[in-house]
Amino acid sequence: MCGICGELRLDGRDADLGTIAAMLPHLERRGPDHGGSHGDGPLALGHRRLAIIDLSERANQPMVDPELGLVLVFNGAIYNYRELRAELRALGYRFFTDGDSEVILKAYHEWGEGCVERLHGMFAFAVWHTHRRTLFLARDRLGIKPLYYSLDDRRLRFASNTQALLAGGDIDTTLDPEALHFQFTLHGVVPAPRTFLKGIRKLPPATCATLDLKGHWRERRYWYLDQVGQDRDTPAEVWPERIEAALREAVRRRLEIADVPVGVLLSGGLDSSLLVALLAQEGARDLHTYSIGFEDVGEERGSEFEYSDRVVARYPTRHRKFSIPNPEVLARLPEAVDAMAEPMFGQDAVAFYLLAERVSQEIKVVQSGQGADEVFAGYFWYPRMAAEREGPPVERFARHYFDRDHDEYQAMIAPEYQVGDVTRAYIARRLEEPGAGGFLDQVLRLDVTTLVVDDPVKRVDNMTMAWGLEARVPFLDHRLVETAMAMLAELKLPEGGKHPLKVIARKYLPPEVIDRPKGYFPMPALKYVRGDFLAFMREVLESPACRARGLYRREYVERLLAEPERHHTRLQGSKLWHLALLELWLQRHVDPLASASA
Repeated sequence: MCGICGELRLDGRDADLGTIAAMLPHLERRGPDHGGSHGDGPLALGHRRLAIIDLSERANQPMVDPELGLVLVFNGAIYNYRELRAELRALGYRFFTDGDSEVILKAYHEWGEGCVERLHGMFAFAVWHTHRRTLFLARDRLGIKPLYYSLDDRRLRFASNTQALLAGGDIDTTLDPEALHFQFTLHGVVPAPRTFLKGIRKLPPATCATLDLKGHWRERRYWYLDQVGQDRDTPAEVWPERIEAALREAVRRRLEIADVPVGVLLSGGLDSSLLVALLAQEGARDLHTYSIGFEDVGEERGSEFEYSDRVVARYPTRHRKFSIPNPEVLARLPEAVDAMAEPMFGQDAVAFYLLAERVSQEIKVVQSGQGADEVFAGYFWYPRMAAEREGPPVERFARHYFDRDHDEYQAMIAPEYQVGDVTRAYIARRLEEPGAGGFLDQVLRLDVTTLVVDDPVKRVDNMTMAWGLEARVPFLDHRLVETAMAMLAELKLPEGGKHPLKVIARKYLPPEVIDRPKGYFPMPALKYVRGDFLAFMREVLESPACRARGLYRREYVERLLAEPERHHTRLQGSKLWHLALLELWLQRHVDPLASASA
């Protein structure tokens, strides 16, 4: 798990290692163990390493293989690297390290861009072919690892976060009006390849691309989730057994493929609790678990310790609980925003940031439960969507998910940023793609391939890697996903959703953990905005920078400031927090660049 960056010049000039040097400090927290760079004429690469597999210096990057004429920078973990290594050895390849990075180099040499189909894991990487003078980029199937880039007729730059790209300079920071529409409609999700800055794009999940010195960009999607809800032959009672086998394998691989201890972020919910139980079943010893809680606000509880306590009572772990008072949350908010590659509306982003800080002082790798709700229909809106019978799929989806309908968005955004209802058009196209059974199957496929990538998965990556902590997400193992998504969506809905997981969990967990109401990583102060938090958001939205930017219509801002707790989205997020968060992100990431160039 690391941070990567690079530049490929397309204008006949040599790449500037000084640019790489400017980018690397903004990746250092992702990889505190080692930093390096490599230049080869028009190509320059940079890398910051978090040492997890093969801790020796031989595995540092950029990794150069002069025999094959290849250079690699890689972020992620390949869980089948040992099997691939054995296969490549049998083909005659010699290895100079014991880790997974070198396996990518050999695999690319042997199978070309087809290597990505053979990789089982989470990854974003670049391979420079010194003889062909081509650069190959790839991102894992579920988009667990990020890969941002900026491309024009002069050069390509890429990095693990937008902060590094912005630090490299010469990036168009104009706001993308269509991306802004997505941002405020889809709960902070801007589907790839867009970001809300015109000059920065992101490689879509399950995609690889090759760029040559003539500027020819060839992109290929190498994995599709196209058999969703179409297995009508498997009896309902067989699915839990089949899913447990795939989940056990996913958990085991993410435990074994590490040369450092592996822990669990234990929220007290079903998903992370089941991970602890299965790790215990797999023989994990001296397991570290971590929980975090915050202050209650009114009836909204700020911790789920009572449930995580029950789990560690059954499976004794080295458990740590952290209680964070609201004044610390507020004081640390700007730090958490600094760690965001893109503005993240989910209130648990700050929770993950503060938890990861404490966990990283004891351990380098954790397993986390992200993805289970999307794969197994665990959110409250899925049954509501399933009950809908009127209107086309996009209308049935929008009524229960969109943060703002188009009319409200137009009333919020300044005239110069207004566009047509691009979000609705995009969702309509995606839901209508072939390969999914019924309406809810279409929704779950959209969630797993798109919405989960740029909402919970991105938050976890950003906030854990801000402290050099690697988060592994077994519920998004692509083989488990393929297995579970073949199941009819309606078979997941009993018991309030996640039915097959609950059947599995009844063998291992207390019923109080399984049958409790669905919980969320709580941060009540960012949902019910009052007191010091309201004063903070008011200061951001009434600041000279915000007024000068003119992004929001002032009457809309004033309405939210006057009654913040009356304005929540369909997903129960604070609309005021959305406005303040985006503005604060711009002030901390983009405005300093404007000041420097003035």
